[in-house]
Amino acid sequence: MNMTEHRLLSEQPTIDPSATVINCRLGSWTDIGPNTKIEETEFGDYSYTDGDATIIYSTIGRFCSIASHVRINPGNHPMWRVTQHHLTYRRIRYQFADTDDETIFNWRRSHRVTIGNDVWIGHSATIMPGVTIGTGAVIGAGSVVTKDIEPYTIAVGVPAKPLRLRFPEPVIEALLKSQWWNWDRSELEDHFHELCDVDSFLKLVHEGR
Repeated sequence: MNMTEHRLLSEQPTIDPSATVINCRLGSWTDIGPNTKIEETEFGDYSYTDGDATIIYSTIGRFCSIASHVRINPGNHPMWRVTQHHLTYRRIRYQFADTDDETIFNWRRSHRVTIGNDVWIGHSATIMPGVTIGTGAVIGAGSVVTKDIEPYTIAVGVPAKPLRLRFPEPVIEALLKSQWWNWDRSELEDHFHELCDVDSFLKLVHEGR
């Protein structure tokens, strides 16, 4: 029996012992996978990462599924300097100064990644600095996202380009209007069946829930 399939999550975030979490706000029922590094990031309820993900300076919504080896907001280098090597700003490490150059780190922080709710990011995808990914979107495995992705759009490739929508536009409008990802635990339990079937869900929201 594979015990990993029966791990029980809870309102308290689950963090693998091998993961590194620095200055983050983790929501309820979240799961941070092995060898993942996540720093200065807001991570919404029910979202999870598989192993070996790296996430920095990001805001991630609820119910997001982040596969293994994903990179979100990888560090840019100062190409305008004579050398773009990080010795010019990680000065302590290389013993050039007693302080690091915080202007570079603040520049990186200013290019925050924003990911909506219920977004699926496939294996080894990279989300570049400053990108916004809309709610319900899918990012294909190995894709490099350099521009914003609209809600409920499937995007693939290097650089990532829209492939198609997950649903017809009227369905997308209904899903976005419902904001089901903001339901509390009791609402999720009461309407769990509808979350598994689009037609049942649309009937529920059209009846006013």
